[in-house]
Amino acid sequence: MTESTPAGPVAPSAAAAVRLRPLGVGQVRITGGLAGEWQRRTREVTVPTAVALVESTGTLRNLEIAAGEADGGFQGMHFADSDVAKVLEAVAWRLAAHGPDDDLRRTVDHWTGVLERAQRPDGYLNSWVQITAPDRRYGALVSSHELYCYGHLIQAAVALDRATGDGRLLAVARRVADHVVAEFLRAGRPDLDGHPGVETALVELYRHTGERSYLDQAADFVERRGHGHAGRSDRGSVYLVDHEPVRTSTTLNGHAVRALYLEAGVVDVATETGDDELLAASVRRWEDTVAHKTALTGGHGSRHLFEAFGDRDELPPDQSYNETCAAVASIHWSWRLLLATGEAQFADLVERTLYNTVAASTNVDGDRFFYVNALQRRPDATPPPKGGRRRAWFTCACCPPNVARLLGSLGHYTATTSADGVQLHLFVPAEIQANDGVQLRVATEYPDDGRVRVTVDATPTTPWRLELRLPAWSAPGRTALTVAGTPADVRPDERGYLVVHRAWRAGDTVELDLDVAPRLTYPHRRLDALRGTVAVERGPLVYCFEQVDQPAGVTLDDLALTGGDPLTAHQESSLGLPGPVTVVDTGADVLAAPAHDGPVHDGLPYGAAHAAAPAVKARVTARAVPYHLWDNRDGGAMRVWLPRSPRSTR
Repeated sequence: MTESTPAGPVAPSAAAAVRLRPLGVGQVRITGGLAGEWQRRTREVTVPTAVALVESTGTLRNLEIAAGEADGGFQGMHFADSDVAKVLEAVAWRLAAHGPDDDLRRTVDHWTGVLERAQRPDGYLNSWVQITAPDRRYGALVSSHELYCYGHLIQAAVALDRATGDGRLLAVARRVADHVVAEFLRAGRPDLDGHPGVETALVELYRHTGERSYLDQAADFVERRGHGHAGRSDRGSVYLVDHEPVRTSTTLNGHAVRALYLEAGVVDVATETGDDELLAASVRRWEDTVAHKTALTGGHGSRHLFEAFGDRDELPPDQSYNETCAAVASIHWSWRLLLATGEAQFADLVERTLYNTVAASTNVDGDRFFYVNALQRRPDATPPPKGGRRRAWFTCACCPPNVARLLGSLGHYTATTSADGVQLHLFVPAEIQANDGVQLRVATEYPDDGRVRVTVDATPTTPWRLELRLPAWSAPGRTALTVAGTPADVRPDERGYLVVHRAWRAGDTVELDLDVAPRLTYPHRRLDALRGTVAVERGPLVYCFEQVDQPAGVTLDDLALTGGDPLTAHQESSLGLPGPVTVVDTGADVLAAPAHDGPVHDGLPYGAAHAAAPAVKARVTARAVPYHLWDNRDGGAMRVWLPRSPRSTR
């Protein structure tokens, strides 16, 4: 199939070493389902909320002060400019996916004008520095986030130009990028931003404009990592992701968002320069991260301290950080690896992270947000910083606009094309305009139902391949594929896709029936914090147990699963949540809770002898709901991982 120019967040150049090419936001129209509801609330609530808060909290005013159009001091975090940019990007994808909006158009015009006037003649633009220390440009890159802010500005500018053809912000971004190239590439400034993010933005600007120096600068920044160029921090070089060169490191450490943003840039540089060694290094770290540092929900970052990845297999459910921004960054990384390799494992993690951590980060109304996404809340939990219940906004407001820009461009992550076919990665109701005149219509109630029906509405006469991802969780023996009414073999290719290669006719259908039966999931024995527990999943959804859904008088912390009771999925409409919700019910033991288990020394909860197995005092039916819906009711206790009963069959 011939190449098209995607109007989405990632658009590899014609020469890029990628196996798959993404479609633009305008080429995939999500028409319903859970994904459609996410886009609706993003469009109608989250984006307008973010626009209003950027204007009311002083974030935009900082730039107006820098432009000489307002008085006062700087307000908010020193990297607040990035929030303006991320919201502008979210607005861009909203306009691309859903058409004109007069209010948002006025927002774009106003904010772009402020940015134009705040920019210095040589291209420099940072309101915090311009207001507080104009003579200290790049004087504290270890913590100033100047290049990081540039990264989000560039991404917003590219998005607006692709989505609307409005090149005003793109001109601002190009002046910024030219300034960076002049300072860091040509004049040889040796330092490096303490927060990665500009790398992938510079690559995308190269893709959009064809200016090679932007790619060269991104590659230079990638190669500088691990050599101490980010400067000295009391949090150490690991926090800055500057402790080991990207070509030799084997695992992700330090600040999770920084590390994941960097990896997206590494893959972008590798594919645009044809650097197989660099790509292989990123794949190596991805595989290690998935095996040892990824929560069941796809979240990353096990430590509140420094918002960091912890050690291998350090995945506590209650104290896990799992920052929302890290989930978005993880999807950016996995998506780029999927484009580079065509392997379904990367799409599997995109789906897991999207349907669980990203989906749970926002309430059902679209106006309150999690910064941290824990897998357990105790009945007497004391909220840690940025923890507790969802909030209307944050002083450090990075997460809500990150979610808005991702969900606004969600169609981009649904399907791709290749030289000889179309690939379907996310199963959402959609109308897809692929290349060479291929038009597909996807009908499904996924993830509530595993049936996915793809109808070919238009097609060329020459044969081509339709490739459907077979999720790793769908048992092949309970998965069915039907092509034009005829059953077909369910045997994925070496990349994890079911391939149908034929000469198509308009009206042809392919039906995929995935196994979304609820299932129990057990942790690896290396995961100390989860040893002796079990979780419930259904299709791509992780489920959780909230106190509000359990029988009266039963405390969530006393529940334990046997592993031998049936898991029954059915819909409930009286839970205080929107629409019917597919819940999972299963038998559970209520364990007796003595003051201490076993002999006790000096009142401590430890003993000299092995504690006896707790007694089972009752049998009840425990109820689990999708994790992405938790904390939308009373704010009570929640668990993803429940203890296994002493009567456990496993």
